[in-house]
Amino acid sequence: QVQLVESGGGMVQAGDSLRLSCAAAGRTYSSYCMAWFRQAPGKEREFVVAISGSGSVTYHQDSVKDRFSISRDNAKNTVYLQMNSLKPEDTAVYYCAADRTTSPFVVVTKVYEYDYWGQGTQVTVSS
Repeated sequence: QVQLVESGGGMVQAGDSLRLSCAAAGRTYSSYCMAWFRQAPGKEREFVVAISGSGSVTYHQDSVKDRFSISRDNAKNTVYLQMNSLKPEDTAVYYCAADRTTSPFVVVTKVYEYDYWGQGTQVTVSS
């Protein structure tokens, strides 16, 4: 079992930066594929970015590829989402997720492929 707790959300202006953190509690977290998803009001939850268990592979949604980056610090059991050049369309609740079944050199992008979820943290970007 893995418990995930997100932090770092807030209200910012367009062009600002934020860093979200996801603290994981659990024995085998270091081997899990980790991802960030987001959900805006009235929309489905969507994939943002993921990092493989090994940390060697990352994959981004096209709309954030040049602005967001994901990293992990297994010694701290924490995954980070660095968000730069934020836009109003980035406004959403951001969720951290963990997938325990994928190879450590693969990332997955579908909601149903993830086994554990955090409670979410709100990010609001004003124009």
